[in-house]
Amino acid sequence: MAEKRDYYEVLGLDRDASGDDIRKSYRKLARQYHPDVNKESDAEQKFKEVKEAYDTLSDDQKRATYDRYGHVDPNQGFGGGGGDFNGGFGDIFDMFFGGGGRRDPNAPQRGNDLQYTMTIDFKEAVFGVEKDITIPRTENCDTCDGSGAKPGTRPETCTICRGTGQQEVAQNTPFGRIVNRRACTNCSGTGKVIKDRCSTCGGAGKVKKQRKLHVKIPAGVDEGAQIRMSGEGESGTRGGPPGDLYIVLRVKSHDFFERDGDDIYCEVPLNFVQAALGDEIEIPTLTEKVKLKIPAGTQTGTYFRLKGKGVPKLRGYGQGDQHVKVTVVTPTKLSDEQKELLRQFAGDSLKSPSQDQEHHESIFDRMKKAFRGE
Repeated sequence: MAEKRDYYEVLGLDRDASGDDIRKSYRKLARQYHPDVNKESDAEQKFKEVKEAYDTLSDDQKRATYDRYGHVDPNQGFGGGGGDFNGGFGDIFDMFFGGGGRRDPNAPQRGNDLQYTMTIDFKEAVFGVEKDITIPRTENCDTCDGSGAKPGTRPETCTICRGTGQQEVAQNTPFGRIVNRRACTNCSGTGKVIKDRCSTCGGAGKVKKQRKLHVKIPAGVDEGAQIRMSGEGESGTRGGPPGDLYIVLRVKSHDFFERDGDDIYCEVPLNFVQAALGDEIEIPTLTEKVKLKIPAGTQTGTYFRLKGKGVPKLRGYGQGDQHVKVTVVTPTKLSDEQKELLRQFAGDSLKSPSQDQEHHESIFDRMKKAFRGE
């Protein structure tokens, strides 16, 4: 297995990076490697790597643990305090002294959590949306009610381990007699034996089903957000509760708008006359068209703020702002008449940029789509 890269290296940050630095780097890289945008073969893997790094470093507690231990989980290994040899000293004492307390193999066990990745449009993330999804999951068999036994029968207590789920194997060593405990081979550690198996589930007690769910996506969610649906994971065992379903959101990019947190950014073109003399132009926002006054002498790259025209705040009240960057388009091909009119500061001779300026044409195209609400 390939060794994991350092999370700070993945996000291109120093170890003293602020929370804002982490968030900005994540948004940039998530857009760069989003599988809907980047078609390179390793884009999805890089996207997952960036997401994993962000999930850890954006959480203060997880980040502190990572800064101290790295990729090693302090709750595993010898410091964990678990009962298994993989997680602590339990098996060591079991091996040499026959002691230690194992969990009851017949105790209720919680079902596994599930994860579902959902891709939504830019404006669906901004305003919220409701969608129906279908997920595959394991559920208790209706025929045997999850017991695994043929209807009318029930699992019997294992005669080898007497329901403990463990076998003791004694060995004589130079250190003395050692008793080693291991899962019972007769019942596979369950403590129960099924003689007459259910014909539907084959004795497993569970079957695969397609579960239809109605999901409500709140307004203001962003790339990588998770929605937890309690109890919609896989069913538990022996009466244990079901797990949860976590829906991970991927958000498609927009042709005209870009998002940073709760703020929206866009770029609009101005011709030379508008920038020199000033004008009032119409700007598309997420919900409507508004007028923006351009003062005389505006320089290219100037930003204007439309307060409250951004994304609804996911937690709290109000909305972010929309930031409009203006780009002055200077024509490169002018007729003699146009040159003369420019000298006279004529009003509307340069309403559109030259056709050979493809970049600025693309700005116009994107803005037209935004006006149409696309």
